Amino acid sequence: MPHSPFQDQIDTPDSPGPEEFTSAKAAVDRLCLLYGQAVSFLCERFAGAMQGTPPYHRIRAFYPELRITTTSYAKIDSRLSFGHVSEPGTHATTVTRPDLFRNYLEQQIDLMLCNHGVPVTVQVSDTPMPVHFAVANDPMINVPQQGAADFTLRDVFDVPDLKITNDDIVNGTYRPEPGEAEPLAPFTAQRVDYSLARLAHYTATDPEHFQNFVLFTNYQFYVSEFEAYARKMLADPESGYTSFVATGNVEITDADTKIAPPRKLPQMPTYHLKRADRSGITLVNIGVGPSNAKTATDHIAVLRPHAWVMVGHCAGLRNSQSLGDFVLAHAYLREDGVLDADLPGWVPIPALAEIQIALEQAVAEVTQLQGYELKRVMRTGTVASFDNRNWELRDHSGPVQRLSQSRAVALDMESATIAANGFRFRVPYGTLLCVSDKPLHGELKLPGMASDFYKTQVSRHLMIGIRAMESLAQMPLERIHSRKLRSFDETAFL
Repeated sequence: MPHSPFQDQIDTPDSPGPEEFTSAKAAVDRLCLLYGQAVSFLCERFAGAMQGTPPYHRIRAFYPELRITTTSYAKIDSRLSFGHVSEPGTHATTVTRPDLFRNYLEQQIDLMLCNHGVPVTVQVSDTPMPVHFAVANDPMINVPQQGAADFTLRDVFDVPDLKITNDDIVNGTYRPEPGEAEPLAPFTAQRVDYSLARLAHYTATDPEHFQNFVLFTNYQFYVSEFEAYARKMLADPESGYTSFVATGNVEITDADTKIAPPRKLPQMPTYHLKRADRSGITLVNIGVGPSNAKTATDHIAVLRPHAWVMVGHCAGLRNSQSLGDFVLAHAYLREDGVLDADLPGWVPIPALAEIQIALEQAVAEVTQLQGYELKRVMRTGTVASFDNRNWELRDHSGPVQRLSQSRAVALDMESATIAANGFRFRVPYGTLLCVSDKPLHGELKLPGMASDFYKTQVSRHLMIGIRAMESLAQMPLERIHSRKLRSFDETAFL
């Protein structure tokens, strides 16, 4: 067999050895140092390889790693759903973009230090960093497609490895090998990097713009209302909002600055009303369908938002409902099928009290209706999500019977997916829909009816979602993150 020169040498950066820390800030500083060294090394070597003589040795850098070892169970505040490991032993996670996740990392590390009273260790991991992710934030460097370089890329640099880029931890199916550390966080570094790259592609905004409170909608009509609200907030120095970011990373800080429409909208147009501490609001237009809903939430989940809520349109299933009425989901009939491989249909998706209360109070505030009178414009109940937009054209005996047996009051294509993925990823979730048609009662979504409906209802509906998110942003983090979302064998990190 011919000798391969790539086996002779591995070029890696010089990095400091493992070090223990009792300060969360110092630990994150070290994570930033190790990550920065790895990225700089790969960017420099890659740029040189593309411009000079093709290398004949492997070039490799590694993600930093955070770990903690405990010998006893922690005496923790039983109200807290995170911030402590589930049992004694060693728990570890690889880390990427510690600059982006600094606040999150410091908070999670500080809780572990307080709850366990032992230091954390920061070191270089044994997980290679793919060159694609290392150069992602350098606009001067692009990774060419396979075959475009003068050498075979994967012979020299590490590339994304889908064998280790998965959701086994959050799905509860991960089983460490003997002697391997238990997971400390719900996502590995490479899984996070994969989603950060996908987010930039699908939304046309960079991950650092995303806020901790996310609204999903299935209509572009909501975007203009969101921008109008954002401009109103930017004009108010007391609002606490600092800027508004539109598709294409166009960021404005002044209410009067115009934003040119993009030449081409991305698959999921996304907009951000920002606060300095990331407690602002992100609006994502996921379009129509459960597949888009899953894709968006699969990737936004790695940012560890504090809540996400669906504010879309739905079909009202009761004759007593009127167009423009609201539906607050208390349960979900999952007939979309997109999460069956990750979260079986038999898994219940519970309503979360904190989100439900915030949404109901927001409806009351915006509509100026209280108590029993609120029932005139809002129903609570089961929301069904189908994967077939034209389900009305099929034989009604099957779908309608199931809808009736489930006591469903509304039907859409996205809400159950968003809620179920919130449950799966431990992200607090909720749904407030607006009835835009009643297909079982002959009130179809036709052009004339739709335009009148949108004019009167979109602004009010969006404002309810915004008010709910602003209310949640005032709550302590430990109150928002419900214990309902955590199993008996959980990662310490949210």
